[in-house]
Amino acid sequence: MKERGMIFNAEMVRAILDGRKTQTRRPFNWKRQPAMEMAERDDGSLWPWAEDCERGGDIWFACPFGEVGDCIWVRETWAEAGASAPDLKLYRANYPAHVPTHYENVPPAEDVRWTPSIHMPRWASRITLEITDVRVERVQDISQIDAIAEGGPPDHPSFSKISREMGFSDWPRSWFAQTWWGIYGREAWNTNPWVWVIEFKRVEGGAA
Repeated sequence: MKERGMIFNAEMVRAILDGRKTQTRRPFNWKRQPAMEMAERDDGSLWPWAEDCERGGDIWFACPFGEVGDCIWVRETWAEAGASAPDLKLYRANYPAHVPTHYENVPPAEDVRWTPSIHMPRWASRITLEITDVRVERVQDISQIDAIAEGGPPDHPSFSKISREMGFSDWPRSWFAQTWWGIYGREAWNTNPWVWVIEFKRVEGGAA
């Protein structure tokens, strides 16, 4: 089993903590993994493939985020409380709600010196996820059920207009499309790229 860190924004972290998020999608990087195409494996699933020109045969590229059974530790925006509470770690996603009630003089969020998620060390992470499934698909092929598993709300009182713009007839997939736009840009949605789909469950072992 291997462990890897993965960045999640505040909205994603809250959804994981609430038990609403059990999937994440990340773009397939054709430069780092020079696959020729997404080919069909013996089990019928699609997977990044290239021809082994030197030895003959096939090259099937591994998912860079891990395989089933591997763990992901969540990297999120965080801070150390300081000398007054040296053992206390603060997390922007649900601050100050996660701070134990016996701590006094909890500063407002704007006064905390937050450290970006990309700089979070392993020891500061409070959430560990175990990968339960990995696959590849086009980002726009997401189903309504999977959009909800991404942390999307199941419905919205006025989703019709937004959904028509996104090309979907339901709110969860429209929500996911907007979220993807916000992170990767509109073009990264319109080109319908291949993505890694990583399913996971939260496990014990993350920092408190």
